[in-house]
Amino acid sequence: MQSLLIQTVDKFFDVIYFLILIRIILSWIPVLRDTKFGDIIYQLTEPILGPIRSMINNSPIGGGMLLDFSPVIALFIMQIICNVLKAVIVWIL
Repeated sequence: MQSLLIQTVDKFFDVIYFLILIRIILSWIPVLRDTKFGDIIYQLTEPILGPIRSMINNSPIGGGMLLDFSPVIALFIMQIICNVLKAVIVWIL
């Protein structure tokens, strides 16, 4: 049971990591970004990246940045959350 939950958490976060990486690649290729596939990827990742982007923009260092660092920060935060969830699963079960 414990290993199944840990594998599920890992797979869930792997899918999100993959979607964010696809979004990063799509941001470099405008032709692909403006397709139905690009729209789906943006809709799936925006709930994660949007709040992080707004926090960066509201911070003293974030206003007017040319590069969007929200995917990097999101991946870092998600890695921490994934590790904490797995530790909680091990601790509870």
